[in-house]
Amino acid sequence: MKIFVTRQIPGEHLEKLKVNGNEVVISEFSRTLTSEELLSKAKGVDALLCLLTDKIDGDVMDAIGPNLKIISNYAVGFDNIDVKAASERGILVTNTPSEEVNEAVAEHTWALILSLTRRIVEADEATRRGAYRGWEPDVFLGTNLIGKTLGIVGLGRIGSMVARRAMGFKMNVIYNKHTRDEVAEREIQIKFVTLDELFASSDVVSLHVPLTEETRHMINKETLAKMKKGAFLVNTARGPVVQERDLVEALRSGHLGGAALDVFDNEPNISPELYDMPDVVTTPHIASATYEARNKMGEQAVASILDALANTKPQNLVDETVWEKRR
Repeated sequence: MKIFVTRQIPGEHLEKLKVNGNEVVISEFSRTLTSEELLSKAKGVDALLCLLTDKIDGDVMDAIGPNLKIISNYAVGFDNIDVKAASERGILVTNTPSEEVNEAVAEHTWALILSLTRRIVEADEATRRGAYRGWEPDVFLGTNLIGKTLGIVGLGRIGSMVARRAMGFKMNVIYNKHTRDEVAEREIQIKFVTLDELFASSDVVSLHVPLTEETRHMINKETLAKMKKGAFLVNTARGPVVQERDLVEALRSGHLGGAALDVFDNEPNISPELYDMPDVVTTPHIASATYEARNKMGEQAVASILDALANTKPQNLVDETVWEKRR
């Protein structure tokens, strides 16, 4: 069987793909492949291990050829793959969700919240350039979190973990999601509210929704205007959930107190205005970047391919129905 990996990944799990004489090719480039490069390497393969930066649509699947049985996505999200087109062709699509990833993203969310509200990045930069002259009473004044309200948009596994950590800061936590979670309300002592109520009441708004047509640019000029003046916005979900141009305007006007972003509307491009805003913290899509999370992702991505090629149903099938009509 032929397997193409679009980029080297951390750990040693890729070695496992070479069992049973499988022919494994790993991209020699430490960057996202162009569509031409991807197709030239992947043509005729039985399995593709790709990253969320690889755009795989029906045309790409057809160009790879009829042998393609599985697309194993080294990511939790899968909006880079046309899953419907894959299912129509009998191609399996898998992803790599895990508690290790969830914990990593939840922890990074809190790292951003604290960096933003306590102005850590600004203070570090000033100290490094020699601006520290000794203790002063009014330098880099931040915001206490105790007693403040954290609004969580999307209470899945990651959102729930973020909410649990807020208990340690004695914050009030409110949330919004499609289906009310009464179990979480009892366990974490959080309150369900409408989205408009969440925006109006929250001192910090943290986004934890998948990217869908419904959530694309859900944070825009209109919804930003509904947010409490001086509130902070944190996004470790998906970049296009936030309309970046509108966010820049909300920050420039002073309506928002700041924003912390791990993901961006048009990655890897970032609105240049954000670079010069002291009330913005940015990280390069690293919320899940821990040794533990990346190791688990590699283990899962490889296991899915080996299972599929052995005619065993892999875990984390994005569309379960395709198994019965698989190639």
